[in-house]
Amino acid sequence: MTLAPSTGSAVDQGSVDIAFGGVGEPGTRLLAGPEPGSGAESLIAHQARLGAWPDFEADRRALLDVLDLSGLRGRGGGSFPAAAKMAAAAGRGRPLLVVNASESEPASAKDATLVGLRPHLVLDGARILARAAGAEEVSVVLHRGNRPGLRALSHALSERARAGLDDPEMTVTLGPDRYVSGEASAVVSLLEGGEAKPRFTRRRPAALYGVHGRPTLIYNAETTAHAGLLARFGAQWFRRAGTAERPGSTLVTLAGAAARPGRVLEVMAPVSMGLLLGAAGLDQPPAALLVGGYAGAWLDGATTWDLPFSHEALGHAGASIGCGLLGILPPGACGLGETARLVTYLAGESAGQCGPCVFGLAELAAIFEALALGQASRADLRRLHRRALGIEGRGACRHPDGVVGLIQSALRVFAPDVRRHLKGRSCGATGGPIFPVPPTTGGWR
Repeated sequence: MTLAPSTGSAVDQGSVDIAFGGVGEPGTRLLAGPEPGSGAESLIAHQARLGAWPDFEADRRALLDVLDLSGLRGRGGGSFPAAAKMAAAAGRGRPLLVVNASESEPASAKDATLVGLRPHLVLDGARILARAAGAEEVSVVLHRGNRPGLRALSHALSERARAGLDDPEMTVTLGPDRYVSGEASAVVSLLEGGEAKPRFTRRRPAALYGVHGRPTLIYNAETTAHAGLLARFGAQWFRRAGTAERPGSTLVTLAGAAARPGRVLEVMAPVSMGLLLGAAGLDQPPAALLVGGYAGAWLDGATTWDLPFSHEALGHAGASIGCGLLGILPPGACGLGETARLVTYLAGESAGQCGPCVFGLAELAAIFEALALGQASRADLRRLHRRALGIEGRGACRHPDGVVGLIQSALRVFAPDVRRHLKGRSCGATGGPIFPVPPTTGGWR
C-alpha cells in the first residue's frame, strides 16, 4: 500500500538529502519545523506544516499495514518492531495506549525535545497508534521534573480539545524522577496507582497483561512521533531514511564534552561517528565515547571515529544505540573516575527489590571508586570481576545488567589507566566531572 504525501508539508518528501540535522533544520523529519527558540509548535502551525490527515485514518487494517510495511522499530532502547507489539495485543480485550516520555537518562534530551517542541506530532502519533490498536484511551507518562514538557503537552491537549479533534481520551500521568521508573513494568505499576518500580517477573509482557490486566501498548515518544508522520506519508517514504535493516531516522543527544551538551540531532542516513561528532565541535577523536546511555558501553575514541553510526556497526563494536546518547570524554579526562561517578549514581537509583541491586551494585560502586582513586589492589579487581559475573542476569529487571556492562566496557577501554591506578599512580587526568549526575530523589510515586 502506498500513500500520497500531503501537499504543503515542510517535511522532506523526496530522497534524503542530508546525513543529519538539528531542530528546525531543512531535510529533517521529526525535528522539522520552527527553530528551538520558537517554543512549542502550535496546532495551527503544525497542521499548516504537515497538511491534512489521510482519508484512511479510520481504517484499522490500513493503518496496521502501513505500520508493518514501514519496519518501524521502537526507539526506546529495546528496538522491538512496533507492528509486532501491536499484533501481540490483538483480540485480547480493551487495550490502553501509553506514550512513555519519561526519558530517565540524565543527559538525554530527545524525548523531552519532541514533547516540548513538537507536542502535536507526538499526540498525532498517539492518535494513530490508538486507532490501529483499537484503543480508546491514551496515557502520556512524564517524569515530574519535566515541567516544560508538561506545559507544552497540557497546552497542546487544550488546543486539540478547542479545535474539536476526534482524538481518543488523552491524559498525562506524572511519575518520579528516578532512573528505573521509565522501565515498562514500572510504568504499568505507576498507572495502576502503585510505585513506579520494575516488577520482578518478565513472564507477563505489558502488551498481553498490562494495566489492571488490560493489554497495554507502550511506545516511547520518538516511536510515537514517527507514527504521526507515517500515517501521512507512508511506508515507502519512511524507508528512504535509515538502513534497510533499521529504516527511518534516529534521534541522538550529544553529551559530555560537546560544544552544546544536550543538543539533539536527527540522523537521516548512514554517517560516520566522526562526521556526527563534528556537529559537537570535535575535529579529532575524543578519548572515548559513552554510547547508549549511562548503562551503555564505552568505546575507544580513535577506533570509533570512522565507525558508521548504525545498530549493526555499533553492535559489532560491543555497544548499541540504546537511548540515543553519545557521551564525549575529552582527552585528559579520567574514564575510570567518570565511570565510578556513574556506577555510584546507578547503584543509588536501584529500586531496592532484589539482592543483585541492593547488595551487588553497592559493592561494585565501592570497588570501582577505590580503583578510580588509585586505592584498589589486584585482589579487589578480581573481586570486581567475580561480583559482576555473579550479578549479571540475576536481577529483578535489567538495571544490574546495564551497570555490569558499563563496568566491563570501562575496564576494557581504559585498561592502561587501570594498570596505572592499581599501582597507585595518577593517570594524569585533568578537569572536573564530564556527565551530569542528578541527586537521587526520595519517593517512587
